[in-house]
Amino acid sequence: MKINHYAGKNRMLLAVDCIIFGFDGTELKLLLIKRGFEPEKGRWSLMGGIVQPNENLEKAAARILKELTGLEDVYMEQLHAFGEVDRDPVERTVSVAYSSLIDINKYKKQINNDYHPEWFPLKKLPSLIFDHRDMVEMAKQKLRYKAAFHPVVFEMLPEKFTLPQLQSLYEGIYGSLLDKRNFSRKVLSTGLLVKQNDKEKQSSKRGAFYYKLDKRKYQIKFNAFLNFIPRPTYVQ
Repeated sequence: MKINHYAGKNRMLLAVDCIIFGFDGTELKLLLIKRGFEPEKGRWSLMGGIVQPNENLEKAAARILKELTGLEDVYMEQLHAFGEVDRDPVERTVSVAYSSLIDINKYKKQINNDYHPEWFPLKKLPSLIFDHRDMVEMAKQKLRYKAAFHPVVFEMLPEKFTLPQLQSLYEGIYGSLLDKRNFSRKVLSTGLLVKQNDKEKQSSKRGAFYYKLDKRKYQIKFNAFLNFIPRPTYVQ
């Protein structure tokens, strides 16, 4: 006999929320939209929605992100399940958060304006609905951990980049200034960055040389990035 429902059990909704971090070459930012319905209509929100009966969590996250922002083919990792009883004032809803790191300039043309998506610097985030701030804080902690032990930050950079750009990204991740000389020394000591002949001259007259990640060497010398910034030198 086929059983359609478990008798005497309470029902609750299952949702997903997408946390998209991006780097524009200067600042680390978070993508937010304006919520389109009550409650909290018009307030800033992560990209979220209800999982449909015919889709798994990953497909739901990809669908919702595309519907609300236009972004697609974005790799997202599952972060955590948020299930506080009163997290949603309408119905009992458990949300599984997903996070991603992208190069803003690479995806700029995909963004649509249906839900007024906007990139906010992490230092200047507006008030968010429900427990979305808690989700963002957890995602930031995971990002800091990964950045210390894995070159995940290169996913947010263009193919070629300057050392000041790389330093700005790390400073955005850790929320602190890093000593310029120590940072450059540690980066170059890995031997995994290839100096280019051309310079980026928009930021200064002197310009800064571009670098590329040597992906072939990286596969061989992965350990060179372990403890990349184990104890950042903070500038007061």
